[in-house]
Amino acid sequence: MNKNFLAELEKGTKNALIKKRIINHYIYNGNSTITDLSKEVDLSVPTVTKFISEMCEEGFINDYGKLETSGGRHPNLYGLNPKSGYFIGVDIKQYDLNIGLINFKGDLVELKMNVPYVFENTTESLNNLCQIILNFIKRQTIDKDKILNINVNISGRVNPESGYSYSIFYFDERPLAEILSEKLSCRVSIDNDTRAMTYGEYMVGGVNSEKDIIFVNISWGLGIGIIIDGKIYKGKSGFSGEFGHVSTYDNEIICHCGKKGCLETEASGAAMHRMLIERIKGGASSSLSSKVLKGETVTLSDIIDAVTKEDMLCIDIVEEVGQKLGKQIAGLINIFNPEMVIIGGTVSLTGDYITQPIKTAIRKYSLNLVNKDSNVITSKLKDKAGIIGACMLARSRMFEN
Repeated sequence: MNKNFLAELEKGTKNALIKKRIINHYIYNGNSTITDLSKEVDLSVPTVTKFISEMCEEGFINDYGKLETSGGRHPNLYGLNPKSGYFIGVDIKQYDLNIGLINFKGDLVELKMNVPYVFENTTESLNNLCQIILNFIKRQTIDKDKILNINVNISGRVNPESGYSYSIFYFDERPLAEILSEKLSCRVSIDNDTRAMTYGEYMVGGVNSEKDIIFVNISWGLGIGIIIDGKIYKGKSGFSGEFGHVSTYDNEIICHCGKKGCLETEASGAAMHRMLIERIKGGASSSLSSKVLKGETVTLSDIIDAVTKEDMLCIDIVEEVGQKLGKQIAGLINIFNPEMVIIGGTVSLTGDYITQPIKTAIRKYSLNLVNKDSNVITSKLKDKAGIIGACMLARSRMFEN
């Protein structure tokens, strides 16, 4: 990518802002003609023609040839040049991470899933994260200067605008994004993992024309991503979507946030894990009984695998969690009246075992006139939603106005 343009972006010149709008149009709409683009960005055809000509010379835009029409002159189609820049996404999990690379057009160039990584709130863990990213960059055949941004997904309270993470890796007065940029010698942004999953699903997942969406991330914890009128809702400080920490139950279970009674204590992967161990120790039988009674580590993936192999205890626990969760999602539907609710995250890999009790509870506890507007689906991207969202966010963060 032309370095003069990157300098323009930093300065926020008028020309750079117009070029951002043009790039954003192509990100969200794909290839289009100058006439269609001029209507979208509300500029005259001659003005847009001038900018497109400049951007073709600078290497961001390609002329993809004539558009076939039924008659008259055939206009040229323009779109993003895939080789003009690249973006890296990193999606951190509890016991591993996923890392991917997309080109300027948004095509996935490389994807590494389940890279071993111990996610702990320590300086050592942060340094290990940086080393994994640097090793990934070294293996690429592209010029490192063409990597324009890296986006790292982190759970908990994350402010993507300021670059601060308040739940994890909060060791310094400086923003985490700034520290990572320094360690990686590359521009870095950070965002909440659920919001990234939501964005990935919106861009290339199960969303078609829907503009009002709630994405429910049922993983070890519980969070939601919110899209209103086609835009991700972040909240004042980027902390929107803390669904798991709504005070719902009068129990004595301490949530990892330090409070009692959070929804997450009864309806999350962590809750499933706790319930499984308690019930096996109480005499219930499962294919995981031996591991639990021997004191071996049982992961959320082990529970998901047991469900797919028709382990009755694990199925019962998943269905119980689904019913509890569906009751609370019904409240969200009553409030937001969304077009679509997407069930995602690790637990969504159980398929109908989790989605059917959720749907039943939604019908039972939400207003019929409201819930009939909301199509409830399972994430199309499944376990890739977070990493694809991270890559897509790395690109979109570069061109936000």
